Amino acid sequence: MFVDFGRFKLEVLDIAPQVLGLPPIVLLHEGLGCVAMWRDFPHALAAATSARVVVYSRYGYGRSTPLPAGARNVRKASFMHKEAIEIAPLLLAKLNIENPFLVGHSDGGSIALIHAATFPNAVCGVAAMAPHCFVEELSVHNIAEATTAFETTDLPARLSKYHLDSAATFYGWNDVWLSAEFRAWNITELLNAIACPVLAVQGEQDQYGTMAQIDVIADRVPTARLRKLAQCGHSPWKDARDTVLTEILNHFRFCTQK
Repeated sequence: MFVDFGRFKLEVLDIAPQVLGLPPIVLLHEGLGCVAMWRDFPHALAAATSARVVVYSRYGYGRSTPLPAGARNVRKASFMHKEAIEIAPLLLAKLNIENPFLVGHSDGGSIALIHAATFPNAVCGVAAMAPHCFVEELSVHNIAEATTAFETTDLPARLSKYHLDSAATFYGWNDVWLSAEFRAWNITELLNAIACPVLAVQGEQDQYGTMAQIDVIADRVPTARLRKLAQCGHSPWKDARDTVLTEILNHFRFCTQK
């Protein structure tokens, strides 16, 4: 299904709850993600929690309205704040979602944290996988490597299976992360405003961030609980699927029973 905002439409997967009355779970995807790239994880999460699970592709991703063809440098360094503070609330309102439990991966994890900090009384809980709280040289280096991969390998063809315009999607993410302006992006201070319980998950082999990204969450959010995973890269929900499902389920139960 699609939710129409007038100048753009967002692709949405809305899985009905098995048990009424539970807070809805909203999944927020990574920098090159979309609804389809979550694979069957939303359905597994719905089966485990019995809750309504909603997944959407952000503007420019998946089957949502694509960015202008050939556009470069179209996103600003504040793109995650804009998504968390402006777009997500509009979508939640259109879908009649209140007090959501947010599950975010990578950029989506950052968006979940920003949303929870901005609306501290309107979020049930957050599970953030490989979130970014500030920009590390490791991230910039490997995102620059991704540029080379996109321009010299079959990566465009592989991404085109999921996105209407793989080049616009890729550069919409890549350009902003590699911009000089983005080097100063930092949500550390904002974390102090989060009131809901937070689960932060990070893989020890994450090529886009170190453990410092979730350690700062523990320093700033009294309710935070960290899960550091061995033999796990940037996608804990894929690399350590069973462990992550269990961790999110336990955190969901904690947030809904407290």
